[in-house]
Amino acid sequence: MADAKAIKKRPGQMRLIDATQYRLPPAGWVSILHRISGLVLIILMPFVIWMFDTSVTDEVSFDQFRNAFIAGIGFVPAFIVKLAALALIWSFLQHFCAGVRHLYMDFTHTVDKEFGRVSALVAIGVAVALTLVFAYKLFIGY
Repeated sequence: MADAKAIKKRPGQMRLIDATQYRLPPAGWVSILHRISGLVLIILMPFVIWMFDTSVTDEVSFDQFRNAFIAGIGFVPAFIVKLAALALIWSFLQHFCAGVRHLYMDFTHTVDKEFGRVSALVAIGVAVALTLVFAYKLFIGY
């Protein structure tokens, strides 16, 4: 059996320890969060349709819509309804901010590394800040 030090590492060969120490840049996080937020929007689409239908049908259904955030829906407590609404709010804001970032880069052809890092941090920061504002309104200010 050959000694472990005698085995040369071939070019392009990555060891597991190298992969675990890799730090994803902010642009990579925005890309992953863009995909996750799109998935959350698709999964919560029935909730969106129910909220829209219930809120605009008539006054009685609007009261049912308001009571869902106050008393809950059936066996689902109001806190869970608010969490679902907050997940929907975050996913929309994250998807929107990341999409605006990509559109801006496409229109201006600004694709250097530093702009990508800064714009990714701005997109995440704006989405998180707006989500916190809406969370405050949803949980405390209602």
